Amino acid sequence: METPETLAASIPDGALLALPPDNSLAPCELARALVRRGARGLRLLGVPVSGFATDLLIGAGCVASVQTSAVTLGEAGTAPRFADAVRRGAIAVIDATCPAIHTMLQAAEKGVPFMPLRGVLGSDVLAHRADWKVIDNPFAQGGADGGDPILLLPALSPDVAAFHAVCADADGNVWVGRRRELATLAHAARRAVVTVERMVAGSLLDDERMAAGTISGTYIDAVAVAARGAWPLGLLDEYAADAAHISDYAKAARTDAGFACYLERHVLPSRSQAAE
Repeated sequence: METPETLAASIPDGALLALPPDNSLAPCELARALVRRGARGLRLLGVPVSGFATDLLIGAGCVASVQTSAVTLGEAGTAPRFADAVRRGAIAVIDATCPAIHTMLQAAEKGVPFMPLRGVLGSDVLAHRADWKVIDNPFAQGGADGGDPILLLPALSPDVAAFHAVCADADGNVWVGRRRELATLAHAARRAVVTVERMVAGSLLDDERMAAGTISGTYIDAVAVAARGAWPLGLLDEYAADAAHISDYAKAARTDAGFACYLERHVLPSRSQAAE
């Protein structure tokens, strides 16, 4: 039987690890398990932005780089450990945009080497992305002067995609509701590991009400039960975000000492130990 600890053990140091944003099934208990195992050199991909789990992993020294369009704690403000790591040059930051990240994942999902995008043209992001290429649109009508540029983005296949969902069945099918972008992430990644609130009987794909929001077990490599595994973030209609806790974290994590105290209290003990 898989646990958050065994899933964390299966994610190697240095892996390109894709995480969803705070409003979309973020795997916070798995992030805590990665901290407890002492993960190092992770290359995080925010899909398409990053939040609490990313900040926690950065603060614990687990991260070498972050590719994302933003790192924020939302209403709680700046992600403090991310901001501190950037100031100190402790991590590499790879700038991207939300559409660009989704486009690169869609290319990997479709098995093509690249996909085109227009929205980034004219921005400063291009100056820092040597792996993104601008060409003339080969299908432009009457474009003999080469006046119709298009951006090509390379396919991006994370080593591991990780998220937390409401439920899964014995076949590994996972229900994500409306968050269908997670299906693209699971399709694009080399491996997908998921924590869930609970296992359910039968097949989610056989249930007309659930099938449309279900990712097939074909694309899921491992599932572990982790009750309230998105906490302190919210999970769809299951539970709301713990705004007070996130605010307390944002204040504590402004300093090295405060963050260390947070780890000792909320992360380094297992959830069962913390409840005792």
